[in-house]
Amino acid sequence: MFKVRMSRFKARLAQANIDVALITDEDNVYYLTGYYDYLHMEFGRPTILVVSKDDATLLITPTIDLASANAIADVDRIAAWNDGMGDEWREELPGAVKSATAVAIEPEQMPPLVRSYIDSLIDATDLKNVTPILVKMRMIKSQDELQLARHAGQVANAMMHAGREAIANGIAEYEVAIATSNAGTRKAAELLAQHYKNTDMSPNTHFLQIMASGEEIIKTHHRASTRIMKHGEPVFLCFCGMTNFHRFKLGFDRTFWIGEIAKKAQADVYHVALTSQQAALKALRPGVTAESVHAEYAEVIKSAGYDYPFRCGRATGFSFLEKPQLVTGDKTLLQPGMVLAVDGSVSTDTFRAQVGDSFIITDSGYETLTDHPKDIDSIVV
Repeated sequence: MFKVRMSRFKARLAQANIDVALITDEDNVYYLTGYYDYLHMEFGRPTILVVSKDDATLLITPTIDLASANAIADVDRIAAWNDGMGDEWREELPGAVKSATAVAIEPEQMPPLVRSYIDSLIDATDLKNVTPILVKMRMIKSQDELQLARHAGQVANAMMHAGREAIANGIAEYEVAIATSNAGTRKAAELLAQHYKNTDMSPNTHFLQIMASGEEIIKTHHRASTRIMKHGEPVFLCFCGMTNFHRFKLGFDRTFWIGEIAKKAQADVYHVALTSQQAALKALRPGVTAESVHAEYAEVIKSAGYDYPFRCGRATGFSFLEKPQLVTGDKTLLQPGMVLAVDGSVSTDTFRAQVGDSFIITDSGYETLTDHPKDIDSIVV
């Protein structure tokens, strides 16, 4: 899989007259080589993938991660560097670019530390942008990636079911987060054992649960806290960070109520949010623009008298945010093989409702990846 991607990438570099590409985005490094770590630049240690259109591929990575790189990186050569020894990660770069007429980087993903050094080697005006090539490659998922997406959907469904079961009067939010993490990890472990040979890939969820309850529900990205949930309150669960199976990400969220909807006006807001997602899904199919899906969703919300909403959705894959985005201005034509998170939402000063799922664009419409009841009767727990 990775050899095929690398071959395609090299061919596209040649078509774009790029001699060498320096890849520093960790998701793109994984996409092209299968190599990943869990720290990357957080501890100040750069990893750089050097791809020449004609030459061997080179992975520059810390010595501390060399054992992992040797085991999983599908590259021709690995250059390990150690803290404080020689020129560290800089050692190989002058030689890698010295004979190149055209060098490309990822301007928005390259760490400032690395960019500063590259600018000392190459005039910034001579650098090309390789990001559009990778964005276009990653838009349409392969059959292997679509299998990952479907399995990620199973993990997400297990988490949502467990979260729903854990929500109750008198229960702390963090108890729900523990339940979702346990369920997602166990489902991921089951799928990894059944379908994948890579025993190093962790099944554990590793993202703080996004959830909010009661008056805190207006905080869109609130994390699970020690707050005690109460009868009649709304509860929001979002798995847009936690649904991360075998590095493949999805979007998935629901709004629930405990026992009853104590404030009846909230049900009306939820109905608009649900209707806005339904409008988007009615428009979701190949051959339409990304912004046209957003327009259908936004029209429902604005017609109901609410503020113009945030984007309807986004593409996902090995990154949380990929192209295209379902938002005004994105004229990308949707194509079979894209994976998109599609939301319905309404925000007010005192309440917000959101419902979201992920889908594969097919030849005739879409395939649903996440599945949990969302009618008003089913979300009162």
